[in-house]
Amino acid sequence: MKLCYDLRAGVAIRHVKVKPRCAVLTMLKRLDKIRFRGPRTRDDFPDLAESPPASDNECSDDMQLKPRAAFRETEDLLRDPAGSGSPTMAAAIQEFQRSESDRLNEVKGHLEIALLEKHFLQEELRKLREETNVDSLRQELERERSKRIDLEQKMNEVLKTRLEDSPPQPPRKQQSPSSNGTADKQQKEVWSSRLQKWLYERFGVYIEDFRFQPEESTVETEEPLSAKRLTENMRRLKRGARPVTNFLRNLSALSNWHSVYTSAIAFIIYMNAAWHGWAIPMFLFLAILRLSLNYLIARGWRIQWSIVPEVSEPMEPPKEDLTVSEKFQLVLDVAQKAQNLFGKMADVLEKIKNLFMWVQPESTRKLYICLWVAFISSCVLPYKLMGFMIGLYAGIKFFIIDFVFKSCPKLRDKYDTPYIVWNSLPTDPQLKERTNATLSRRVREPKHKHKRIHFNCFFSQLLR
Repeated sequence: MKLCYDLRAGVAIRHVKVKPRCAVLTMLKRLDKIRFRGPRTRDDFPDLAESPPASDNECSDDMQLKPRAAFRETEDLLRDPAGSGSPTMAAAIQEFQRSESDRLNEVKGHLEIALLEKHFLQEELRKLREETNVDSLRQELERERSKRIDLEQKMNEVLKTRLEDSPPQPPRKQQSPSSNGTADKQQKEVWSSRLQKWLYERFGVYIEDFRFQPEESTVETEEPLSAKRLTENMRRLKRGARPVTNFLRNLSALSNWHSVYTSAIAFIIYMNAAWHGWAIPMFLFLAILRLSLNYLIARGWRIQWSIVPEVSEPMEPPKEDLTVSEKFQLVLDVAQKAQNLFGKMADVLEKIKNLFMWVQPESTRKLYICLWVAFISSCVLPYKLMGFMIGLYAGIKFFIIDFVFKSCPKLRDKYDTPYIVWNSLPTDPQLKERTNATLSRRVREPKHKHKRIHFNCFFSQLLR
């Protein structure tokens, strides 16, 4: 609705133009069809009588139904030359703008409701499809049917055997009614049938468990990629690996003599147990003690013992307080940690594989010789002496040799054989780089050789 002023001979003439509102009403009608899955009645919309149910292009032709009202308004405005109707017109314009903004807000609300309903319906449909696995139910139904058929066949077989055992009894009585041998045989058969029946009733269920059946191939459903699930799995892995990492930290602290008194006491106890042949019972007793402490901790006791002081981990902010950029950065950090972890695991596995596959013969030859020496000594020496030697060597290696090698890195690089062998083992990417380098050298070598040959020939010709 527009208001235009025209000054003619000192008289303010106001022209009013009314824009059609048919487009808004048709949009409301369509949104109501989407929202309520069907058209609504005319009573629900008070302005439907003013606009016909036509398209947006046809509304401009049909808006001539109310020209008289517009002319009356213009006549009233012209009759008021002093301009007393200007405040009323301004109020009418404001009311019209408010009504239009309210309708637009209503349209937006209907659109949001329709989109939310569509999203919720899709989620419910997906959940219903996941819950009602028709294929698995059909497979279970087929299994139950096959089991029922097998049971019916067994019951028929049992009934047939009983019928076959019972009919031949009357003719035997007619042939020899007075013979004692036939009566004994009949009694034996009766007792045997009763015994079979009793055994089947008692142990038939257990016998059925020993039936050979083909293994059912169960296909695990893979979950789709989700940033939330990825972060949760990484946290679970970190929590699950925490006891193992704490145990390894305590062992390294004992070997490094982080606490001198604790390492000295542990060294004396271990060497005494190994000298008297109590190393294995000592480890079993330590395992029982650890389980007992875990039981007390689970019951609510506060027992904390660690050689190395525990490092307090930084508190993670709650998920509700994170912004979009922080969530994106969190996903990137988790992906980076997963990448590094998988890379380290792949390096360890590839080194072990290359050690046993003679990829580097020098390292594998050392392992081969050690295995032959251990095999021959196990065949010649008694097991008690072997256990004593292995226990003493393990204690000295763990408490003294490793401490010296970690304190002096140069000695470790020269004389620590397991460390040298492990670091010299290549991974698959390193092997690929080596093969590419050797191939490039082989391609370059013939060119240099030809150049040398040509140079030698030229030099010999000059000498001649």
